[in-house]
Amino acid sequence: MDAETKLLSGGDGAIFTNVLNKEQSFSNEEDNTVNRLIISCRNSKESLNTLYTMFKDSVFAVAFGITSDYHLAEDCVIETFVRLTQVKKFSPKKGDGKGFILTIARNVALELRRRHKREVSNFIIQSYGEAEKTVEDSIYINQLLKYLNEKQRETVILHCCAELTFRQIAKIMKCPETTAKSRYQKAISILKEKAGEQQ
Repeated sequence: MDAETKLLSGGDGAIFTNVLNKEQSFSNEEDNTVNRLIISCRNSKESLNTLYTMFKDSVFAVAFGITSDYHLAEDCVIETFVRLTQVKKFSPKKGDGKGFILTIARNVALELRRRHKREVSNFIIQSYGEAEKTVEDSIYINQLLKYLNEKQRETVILHCCAELTFRQIAKIMKCPETTAKSRYQKAISILKEKAGEQQ
């Protein structure tokens, strides 16, 4: 049987994965086995190990496709199987075990990507507003913030330091929520550009 090769790109390099042809897809019997393993993996390390062996590559491919980051994809694989052991509601009669596992993987990957993006966006102002910040950091951050206009600066500080949502910021600044979001995104891109110039 032939395997069609697909290329997943992102991060520092490319990762190749084999996608099975239709003849190689799971049969109903194999689906039932996967479903039973999902039910029992909560209490059985052997079941979890079997599922891990069967699906780790697929989970990694899904995660890498979403995150484009090798290390985040590895974290996603681990977190997916941890969450699989915590599943309470899964019907083996109705359930598509493989689809269920890959849905968990997708959700975990999206969650990790959002968290990672938030951390990257906030890297410039990470210590702004902390009581124990160093003088150098404070000066550096304030210099960067001077590149922003007043409304952009206020939006960044409200979102990153006060941890307000864009809806709350819009209410405070008396502007549409989309305006608050676009101000923030523009401000972050300016800060990243200026931080790159100063390093």
